[in-house]
Amino acid sequence: MSDQRGVTEQAETEPAVDSGGVSRRTFIKVVSVAGVGLTLGVGYKVVTSSAGAPATDAAFAPDAWLRIGEDGVVTIMVDKSEMGQGITTALPQLVAEELEVPLERVAFAFAPAHPAYRTPPLGMQLTGGSTSVMSSWEPLRRVGATARLMLREAAAQRWGVSADQVRMAEGSAMHPDGSTLSYGELAVEAAAVVVPEDVPLKDPSEFRTIGTSAARLDIPLKTTGQAVFGVDAGPSDARVAVIARSPVFGGVLRSFDPAPALAVEGVDEVVEVAAGVAVVANGYWAAKKGRDALRIEWDEGEGSTLDDAEITRRFRAAVQAGGKAARDDGDVDVAMADAGISVSSTYSLPYLAHATMEPMNCTAVVEDGRCTVWAPTQFQDAPGFMGGGSRQAAAKAAGLDEDDVEVHTTFLGGGFGRRAELDFVREAAELASKVDGPVKVIWSREDDVQHDHYRPASYHELSAALDEAGRPIAWRHDMALQSIMENWIPGWLPKFVASWAGFLPGGVDPTSVEAAENHPYLIPNVRVSWADVPLPVPIGFWRSVGNSHNGFVVESFVDELAHAAGQDPYQYRRALLMDHPRHQAVLDAVAEVSGWNTVPPEGRARGIAVVNSFGSYVAEVAEVSVKAGKLRVHKVWCAIDCGVVVNPAIVRAQMESAIIYGLTAALYGRISIQGGRAVQSNFHDYPMLRMNDAPEVEVVLVPSGDPPGGVGEPGLPPAAPAVTNALFALTGQRVRDLPIQLGWRTSS
Repeated sequence: MSDQRGVTEQAETEPAVDSGGVSRRTFIKVVSVAGVGLTLGVGYKVVTSSAGAPATDAAFAPDAWLRIGEDGVVTIMVDKSEMGQGITTALPQLVAEELEVPLERVAFAFAPAHPAYRTPPLGMQLTGGSTSVMSSWEPLRRVGATARLMLREAAAQRWGVSADQVRMAEGSAMHPDGSTLSYGELAVEAAAVVVPEDVPLKDPSEFRTIGTSAARLDIPLKTTGQAVFGVDAGPSDARVAVIARSPVFGGVLRSFDPAPALAVEGVDEVVEVAAGVAVVANGYWAAKKGRDALRIEWDEGEGSTLDDAEITRRFRAAVQAGGKAARDDGDVDVAMADAGISVSSTYSLPYLAHATMEPMNCTAVVEDGRCTVWAPTQFQDAPGFMGGGSRQAAAKAAGLDEDDVEVHTTFLGGGFGRRAELDFVREAAELASKVDGPVKVIWSREDDVQHDHYRPASYHELSAALDEAGRPIAWRHDMALQSIMENWIPGWLPKFVASWAGFLPGGVDPTSVEAAENHPYLIPNVRVSWADVPLPVPIGFWRSVGNSHNGFVVESFVDELAHAAGQDPYQYRRALLMDHPRHQAVLDAVAEVSGWNTVPPEGRARGIAVVNSFGSYVAEVAEVSVKAGKLRVHKVWCAIDCGVVVNPAIVRAQMESAIIYGLTAALYGRISIQGGRAVQSNFHDYPMLRMNDAPEVEVVLVPSGDPPGGVGEPGLPPAAPAVTNALFALTGQRVRDLPIQLGWRTSS
């Protein structure tokens, strides 16, 4: 293993371990003790053989996640993908806390795709849903606690004292007389210690590392240029390939003439692949010029006539035809008929691209019946489920068994769900099986924008009835959009939804209705329905998924009800959340820090929104102004209750990141469809929020003592409605369609 932090572990892939019988209960089990090494299986399932952990030459390896060498180097194997969210620091903090070792003495390495790192309940090695800390909170702490007790026992045996006389601190064992032994000095002996069972964990009052804004372990690598991203990875002699794909969604290759591409200096080969035609060259520019020179004829298919107007027409027709019920409380129709005040609105949101700063790329080589992949992937391994992860996708594309595929995860230059898709991995593996030597497939920015797996466009019709006091007594929300799950896993809906525990009944995609079917407001009669509208436009998971559109719709409509009732939007929400103290706590916190009850500066107004997602509760207030027809977001206040906070600085950074990402979508984000293809192509027509337009962001952490929730995504859903609600307070104009299109743009 390299001694550089963050370098992918070069461990051999072991045979698969049966992932059946998954339990949510965390436990530790000894699986082998031999020579100077020890392996533990830790997590949410039993590992029953020595194949349960990757091979290592570390003197003390008390599970697949922790390695301690005789030189004293403590290395945490990070089985999640680092895409800027700070997981290569937060996860080591969990181990370091219980291990009693200073974080500055800890290194990390990316774990290989391996059965030991499959996370329950579905047995996948996947980073998504803001689950990294949630799923690792107890298991990784047990890793550190178990190793600490084993090291303590080794020290006690060497000194001939009882273990309870040995104190562990600062990466060393301390004798009652004050002498010490470092963890490196104890590593070999600790590997032979009998593994303790039912290891106690620290009480939170004893935490010294968890809860601190420890410096991120990946920053030195990134600031010195040593961090290896996907586009940097792989053999130095890899050739570069650029692929021509159908410009129309669903189009297929009819014919092509490779001669013009082969005439470009530096182009070596032109190869037909499943995605289209690959041009292989000695560098990116030659490959790009070769692709531009190709003469290709596409069969564009039926999708070539699709445009935004037709998509909206299909959505509206699907809603009017009636969708599947995701929630049906009370009797909405009767309550609506008795309404004193009725409010109805229609909302729509567009397709959105992920626009990661590092476009898609993957390097692969197929040699001697084995495929090796270097990829900035969020999805490494998933045997026998959903078509598999990168390992299984590469195997299928290269015509190999998955045991003959090795996947190395690099740093990700942004993910947001896009890198859970596997098209770029399949392309590289397939091409590598058809050419000699390693090949690096690189997408241009235009490829990335026009061949994304977009956040689904959606259409919403809402109505509500209020009583004489302005309280809602009925709420109806009918929506139409494509199903991510059906698109991601063909056949998922009929096969799994009705029977899989935790999913919604009746064939409803939970990613389509989250933040709508489970909205927390106290309303006795609620109906939420979803209509699936299949379209050829590729879609996928986008940061905060369904919460991104439903959070905007629900929080905007609640604001409409508050206005119809003539009540303060903050107090109106608070009264409807009487059964939800965590919602109320973040609302109160953001109202206080933003000075909600004070008068804004002249020419400005504030808006508020609250959404819970991924186990966390977030409320935001935005302050805006409009000058010369241009919208300016001056400041966003954010209050989050994410349970136990592992690293406050990382939580604040993630809130800032999610808010900026959400504001970008609210102000600019739109992928328009015309002629069955994406209109936008690069940052000139799919812009990002620039630094001079970015608002000040102030984040308040609201303590609750609950287990950790997610932080990578929950900050996004309240951002757009907070801004548009503020815009209504300022101008009296309600924004129901995003991006904001009133001739207003941010201004410096």
